[in-house]
Amino acid sequence: MKIFSYNVNGIRAAIKKGFLEWLNEYGPDIICIQEIKANTDQLDLDLFSKIGYKYNYWFSAQKKGYSGVAVLSKHKPISVCYGTGIEHMDFEGRNLRLDFEKFSVMSLYLPSGTNIQRLGYKFKYMEEFYNYILELKKSIPNLIICGDYNICHEIIDIHDPIRNVKISGFLPEERSWITNFMNLGFIDSFRYLNPDPNSYSWWSYRANSRANNKGWRIDYNMVSENLKSNIKSSYILDQIYHSDHCPVAVELKI
Repeated sequence: MKIFSYNVNGIRAAIKKGFLEWLNEYGPDIICIQEIKANTDQLDLDLFSKIGYKYNYWFSAQKKGYSGVAVLSKHKPISVCYGTGIEHMDFEGRNLRLDFEKFSVMSLYLPSGTNIQRLGYKFKYMEEFYNYILELKKSIPNLIICGDYNICHEIIDIHDPIRNVKISGFLPEERSWITNFMNLGFIDSFRYLNPDPNSYSWWSYRANSRANNKGWRIDYNMVSENLKSNIKSSYILDQIYHSDHCPVAVELKI
């Protein structure tokens, strides 16, 4: 079971850059997408069905051209859960879950803290999402949460930890939250198999950051500890250029 996560920074823009051709070539079983920035009436959903993803689900933000998540699957889910039931989260279209017989997959787009107001909202979201997952895992123990967490966890996950220590995305409080979240029973599937530094999933468009690999690893496939022995491979596709992010992948034997 090959599962990808990808913040596309606008699905329509990504399609114009060859996203569909790439997806058809790589062919993951499931791909979780973040920051779709579109509603379904702005998309030709047949384009996804034609390349094998006839089970495609979209959860857009109420604000047009903003946020939103999707999950595309080659396999039919047992059920689909749009949102969390927490109004402010669902207003921005940040969570979408597909349940299968032996596991569930969620596409997550955690807010960024671009200013004081949004940073406050980010911490509110983090607290309530933590509590939501704490309860959810009681009924869904085999959960895989894929997405843009907008947080670097460790020093090796960011190109310049000293200069960025006071920047949202690498604040001590955010990093501690990732630790506490994983302590709910999740494994950072990439770091589990890849201990070396200098692997990132997002680069600023400024200052030639990507060419110089001055990046941040803020995209994760968090896998429930129950599935630890099922993890066979995990990797970052840092040569894919539809977005300022790149896809991150995990392969599990299920």
